Amino acid sequence: TTVQSVSVYARVDPEHKLRIVNALQRKGAIVAMTGDGVNDAPALKTADIGVAMGITGTDVSKEAADIVLADDNFATIVAAVEEGRAIFSNIQKFLRYLLSSNIGEVMTMFFGVLLADAIGLTAQGGSGVVLPLVATQILWINLVTDGAPALALGVDPADADVMAKPPRPRSEGVITRGMWSGIFYVGAIMAVGTLLVLDASLPGGLIEGARNMRYAQTMAFTTLVFFSLFAVFSARSDERSAFAGLFSNPWLWGAVLLSLVLQAAVIYIPFLQQAFSTESLSAGDWLRCAAVGSSVLWLRELSKVIARRSSRQVDAAKDTGFV
Repeated sequence: TTVQSVSVYARVDPEHKLRIVNALQRKGAIVAMTGDGVNDAPALKTADIGVAMGITGTDVSKEAADIVLADDNFATIVAAVEEGRAIFSNIQKFLRYLLSSNIGEVMTMFFGVLLADAIGLTAQGGSGVVLPLVATQILWINLVTDGAPALALGVDPADADVMAKPPRPRSEGVITRGMWSGIFYVGAIMAVGTLLVLDASLPGGLIEGARNMRYAQTMAFTTLVFFSLFAVFSARSDERSAFAGLFSNPWLWGAVLLSLVLQAAVIYIPFLQQAFSTESLSAGDWLRCAAVGSSVLWLRELSKVIARRSSRQVDAAKDTGFV
């Protein structure tokens, strides 16, 4: 337990350095060790991350280390840790967004078929079931509409508090349990909203409509695209509001605008209408699709507020000794 309470050691021998590293590792810590001499080599080799000095370090220490500092500046280590955390966070954002969008599409197709009679999704004459979206529309969402925003998340700037967060547990994976909860939550919102728009466009079902199947599928298709484009902003964090640093990533805004332009092309250009089984929508139709699609942003923001409040209450209880 001594190693957890002592921050500074002086006049230590090479053997002591090795014992300190081993003691910290036994406590579950991920240990980085810096050194420049021959005697530092055992500790550098044993540590999870050995860092040798590139200018003053000996050849033995450089061979034993995992990283060699070219400028012998400890600030470089901090900058490297910050960059590594930012990259890892962007990988999580990328996965969070793509998985939630894909799960939303899977739920839409699955429950669209399962609840076909309830939402009026039946073929003319009442025989057979029509899919909520055609195959080319699903491919379009996956390859074009989801692609550019997901890539833009890969260059998202680091959060301001990225270095204030504690290290991740050694056993924690890239996708945590909390991330999975948010992914399925967003996917469920996307599926419910898309199917409600589809239902409202067709005769019968829970919401009475009066249009044809092609129009209904176009509305559902466009709504699902809007869901994905709004969800990309929430996917930037499981805790932080989507409106914090909203304009810090111009690539993301460019990708969203590009996706909207491409979606409009699919809706209005005749040969693309034929390829993707769509038909032209009015301005009111676009507004309805956008309004329903934006619900994923507001509902996800509400869940984040509740999660942050709950986290603060738990922290307060810990401070007062009740937890």
